[in-house]
Amino acid sequence: MIIYDAFQNEAIDHINHGFSVIVCAPTGAGKTAIAEHIIHSSIADKTGVIYTAPIKALSNQKFRDFQEQFKSSIGILTGDISINPQARILIMTTEIFRNKVLDSPESLKDYHWVIFDEIHYIDNPERGTVWEESLMFLPGHMKLLGLSATIPNIRQLATWVGSIHKKPVKVVIQEKRPVPLHFFYQVRNEISDSIDDLKASKYWRPNRLDTIIGHLYAKNNLPAIYFVFGRKRAEELAFELHSFDFLLDNEKNDITSLFDELCERFGLKHELTALTIRPLIEKGIAFHHAGMLPTLKEVIERLFTSRLLKVIFTTETFALGINMPSRSVIFDDLTKFYGRYVRHLKTRDFYQMAGRAGRRGLDTEGFVYCRINPHKINPSEVRRIIFNKPEEVKSQFNTSYATILNLYEKYQDEVINIYPLSLHYFQSRKNEQKEALRLLQAKLGMLKKHLFISGGTLTEKGKFAKAIYGYELLLSELYDHGILEDLSPQELGVLTLSMVFEPRKNQQSLVDLSKQTRRIKRISDDIYNQIRHKEQKYRIYPVTKAPYFHLSESLQAWMKNKSFDDVLRLTDTDEGEVVRYFRMCVQILRQIEESGVITPVLKDRIKEAIRTINRDIVDAEKQLRL
Repeated sequence: MIIYDAFQNEAIDHINHGFSVIVCAPTGAGKTAIAEHIIHSSIADKTGVIYTAPIKALSNQKFRDFQEQFKSSIGILTGDISINPQARILIMTTEIFRNKVLDSPESLKDYHWVIFDEIHYIDNPERGTVWEESLMFLPGHMKLLGLSATIPNIRQLATWVGSIHKKPVKVVIQEKRPVPLHFFYQVRNEISDSIDDLKASKYWRPNRLDTIIGHLYAKNNLPAIYFVFGRKRAEELAFELHSFDFLLDNEKNDITSLFDELCERFGLKHELTALTIRPLIEKGIAFHHAGMLPTLKEVIERLFTSRLLKVIFTTETFALGINMPSRSVIFDDLTKFYGRYVRHLKTRDFYQMAGRAGRRGLDTEGFVYCRINPHKINPSEVRRIIFNKPEEVKSQFNTSYATILNLYEKYQDEVINIYPLSLHYFQSRKNEQKEALRLLQAKLGMLKKHLFISGGTLTEKGKFAKAIYGYELLLSELYDHGILEDLSPQELGVLTLSMVFEPRKNQQSLVDLSKQTRRIKRISDDIYNQIRHKEQKYRIYPVTKAPYFHLSESLQAWMKNKSFDDVLRLTDTDEGEVVRYFRMCVQILRQIEESGVITPVLKDRIKEAIRTINRDIVDAEKQLRL
């Protein structure tokens, strides 16, 4: 029999009485147990559950975790993965769920619950609108469980959801952590638990890595997750620690055997980064970041859950929902890049990472270490980050063209009336509401003016655009001009890759573009400039993303069956990013294929493009089946 905490019992009682629930609790408090109760109950009732997650890595981890418990009842859909898509328990990214809600709500008729993991992601500037739209248009027969880190306005979020669906949403709040945190500071190369020791002084000694790691080792406060806000920094610090050796002989044998076995299974035996990191693995040290191959990241994650890794240097995505607790967490810095500028950490972001300290059932206390330069951050700001209330969740509502087109099919010109259903309307002042409504009307006006909509119905171009979320205008115009129909499978791959690729600041292509790529670029740039001009005329923002062809030659090499090493020689983009962009390319090609309006000839070319891209290390589904 499972023994639940009081907050878990409270949530489960509401669920058993048929209520939607939002649970707000610290990282590691045990929110997943509530989701598992719903899944067990739904299996018993022979009804379906959808579990949404903000990132594919978390979706994949949940699939693996739940597969052990629920066997063949589990499936996953993430755009580049489709395993058992008719399963009773279906894991998916929130984008896929939003698309189903708008495109094919009938496909959800057998699913009575949706679980939104990390529901506070609704205020993510780039993707938060997806959560908002999912909640706004949630089918009436579905109940929701929202799982959230600690946020102060959770009741406001629940009130909003309840008001638009005319059903009460219960809120369960757990403020106490099951494993309390103890905070320490490294300043002037000394470790202190007093924030008063952070004051700047003329006495200065730089903080040394070996000092803080040596302290953790001596205090038996390992394993530790060391959070770094830069990929290269994560690797540099890991190698700086090479003189440490945290493992006994039997542990060395165990971890190297496991590492070699996993590398063999994932085809990494001769991969350069895997060979480079192996000497660190032998000492219980590793690094993990988005620039690494997805398969190698998974190997590192599995090593960490084996408890043989003692220190892992990683970027903040390691903190997002992935169940990787440790005894201690170290912050390399309390400053990070927030989209357009560098600023001190938000309290909520700090605790998303700090919350990984303290393993429930293993530790009575978690330890959080902040490395401080008192000349760069003052004690009052450190206090604000650690001891303030987390920031409130704010709407990032910005409906895409594809969303408007999907809703237009159902509501026609009444689509404008969806705005008062939004969290943005619920939270905003009159002038903000007025501008949001103007922006929605401007997008609708532009879609009508440029013949995505005509005579109260979607044109063929409009039907194409409604399937391509995020890249709809440029691809639709290329489709409408007959350009897509004339492209080879390779050229279709190059074009769709240009839609998703985001170059680093001042990044240039390492190689000259081929003649065929230059032609596609010239056509795409011309149409993009026309779109940008139209959006500026209608005062629509943010404007459609420009196409970038930096990875074109790499993709063409891959599609010609070249090795991944050959592909990497043609770009300075990190290997993990290359895989991610190739997978995103496959996802867009599938959306075009499934649009329902393209010719059989174009469909066959797209299938061929997908076949030649989605192989070996790029094949995300293959990785998940290993």
